[in-house]
Amino acid sequence: MFEKLSDRLGGVFDRLRGRGALNEQDVREAMREVRVALLEADVALPVVRDFVEKVTEKSVGQSVLKSVTPGQQVVKIVNDQLTEMLGSEASELNIAVAPPAVIMMVGLQGSGKTTTTAKIAKLLKGKQNKKVLMASLDVNRPAAQEQLATLGKQVEVTTLPIIEGQQPVEIAKRALQAAKLQSFDVVMLDTAGRLHVDQQLMDEMRAVAKVSTPHEVLLVVDSLTGQDAVNVAKNFGEQVDLTGIVLTRMDGDARGGAALSMRAVTGKPIKFAGVGEKLDQIEPFHPERVAGRILGMGDVVGLVERASEMVQKDEAEALAAKMAKGQFDMNDLRTQLRQMTQMGGLGALAGMMPGMKKAKAAMAGQMDDKVLVRMDAIIGSMTPKERSKPELLNAKRKIRIAKGSGTTVQDVNKLIKMHQEMSRAMKRIKKMGGLKGLAAMFGKGGGDLEGAMEGMAGLPKGGLGGMPGAGGGLPPDLARLLNKK
Repeated sequence: MFEKLSDRLGGVFDRLRGRGALNEQDVREAMREVRVALLEADVALPVVRDFVEKVTEKSVGQSVLKSVTPGQQVVKIVNDQLTEMLGSEASELNIAVAPPAVIMMVGLQGSGKTTTTAKIAKLLKGKQNKKVLMASLDVNRPAAQEQLATLGKQVEVTTLPIIEGQQPVEIAKRALQAAKLQSFDVVMLDTAGRLHVDQQLMDEMRAVAKVSTPHEVLLVVDSLTGQDAVNVAKNFGEQVDLTGIVLTRMDGDARGGAALSMRAVTGKPIKFAGVGEKLDQIEPFHPERVAGRILGMGDVVGLVERASEMVQKDEAEALAAKMAKGQFDMNDLRTQLRQMTQMGGLGALAGMMPGMKKAKAAMAGQMDDKVLVRMDAIIGSMTPKERSKPELLNAKRKIRIAKGSGTTVQDVNKLIKMHQEMSRAMKRIKKMGGLKGLAAMFGKGGGDLEGAMEGMAGLPKGGLGGMPGAGGGLPPDLARLLNKK
């Protein structure tokens, strides 16, 4: 997501950082380019105008232009302003109430409302251990209620039994009654959508809201519709008291205009972002992390969180034990490659790792998700003995493996080299005192991330260049994640 905008802004800021000194004219020219980039990304004109004015005002001050690194200072101002435009802080669901908490889902037909209802229910059940009841109030769209029931089975969340002929308000009352009797923590009401905003839809929504008094009213909008999504949000906001927005299909939105405009235009926080079709592909919306991705600074905290969800505990413990001994064979490498695929592949990871987007661009054609598939095929063509003892791989064995995996000997050699590099990194970790030593290096909120990475992978100084404040210690939330027992 945001690829086009990120690339455009990256070029502007690279030129700013490349200059030793800046004057006011340099900043204003750069801001003109930023303005064009935001407009091309389909960000609303008033939002762009306000953003550029605020950034320019802060950037042309003497404290910035006379600083040692004026380019970096301007990028930091842009980052802070982007974060503010997106909503400053993540906005969580208001479900810490006397149960059942009622979440009402609204939106146009085709926005992904029913699927999003199931995704959020799965998230609440899995991460917050909530007992959730879903109810479909859509009596207009054929098989809408059956669709939610099917999704409920897939995510293992209870759905309200369907009674033919009941109207939305009656279904809402029945859902609340069932939730109270059966001690559900959360009730999710999936209301009907329309192809366009009409008065009948709005009247129905208001009637449902009146009988259910929801604690959250979430508007689901398709981010691919750009400014239309913002207009829909404004129309709904005038009719019902929205508490938040869920943007779907964020993974397919290379421009990002809807996300950047939504908070500023509606005043409502973006609470979730749908990042794929699978039922676990939804993320809480963190403005500061999204701003970091747009400016190429990555999202290290998000990467660690995603890894903690995907990595199997027993696999992680087994690898940790081998790492402590400085061991790392082809079976371990294969496990790592498969985990990378589960975490979204190289494309998703590149956007979350500082500096990786440029590396990926430089290696265009060589660094795509097919590489992971080919590597897995190569390891699959090895014998169990070869996987556990890669030093056995001589020229004859490499030819056999290449033929068996449909690759070339050069591909096999690249994989072996990659394994050797990772194996050396494991040995460096052992020299630093194993995992405990590594954790101590990261520190409890004040460690040296860049120093740790240089120690592990032999990165040159400044290996994370381009990040304002790099090497100044881990973000507190990342430090907490790394130091979890």
